[in-house]
Amino acid sequence: MTTSTSKHAYIDCDPVKCVGCQLCEYVCSFTKTAEYNSYRSRIRTVRVDEVLITAIACRTCENAPCVVVCPRDALTQDPLTGIIHIDGTRCDGCAWCIEACDFGAISINPTTRLAEICDQCETVEGGPQCVRWCPKEALELTTPERRAQKTRRALIAESLEMPTKAKDPQ
Repeated sequence: MTTSTSKHAYIDCDPVKCVGCQLCEYVCSFTKTAEYNSYRSRIRTVRVDEVLITAIACRTCENAPCVVVCPRDALTQDPLTGIIHIDGTRCDGCAWCIEACDFGAISINPTTRLAEICDQCETVEGGPQCVRWCPKEALELTTPERRAQKTRRALIAESLEMPTKAKDPQ
């Protein structure tokens, strides 16, 4: 699994909890476009193999490659939040940003022919609606530091639960 290359918050999916219901996609598309259309979503549900499903959204990379490669300077990154903004007056839908994104988190709107990317519902009360409405709580808004801390805690808890092998008295 690829990890974030950022210090900023991003939406992360726990593939153990994700059931692939796509509710995150429908909630996102409704929040952004007022229609239930998974093709208009800024988060994507992806089947990695037969049993592993996850959701992909912008990882707010530091020195985001999508911003760097944009030939029209249509993409900018907020230095405080890491959120990528797209200037619709500059974007021409060339898709260089899509090619540059290691996470597959950018799409082209089929109607406007402009790039679209998750903005963590920054103008919506309650934050990312996909996180809020995920029925299995598979999505969370996190940072690499919080995710690493959560992983360390899980490993410690797991190691404390493991039974120790009794030595054979010989």
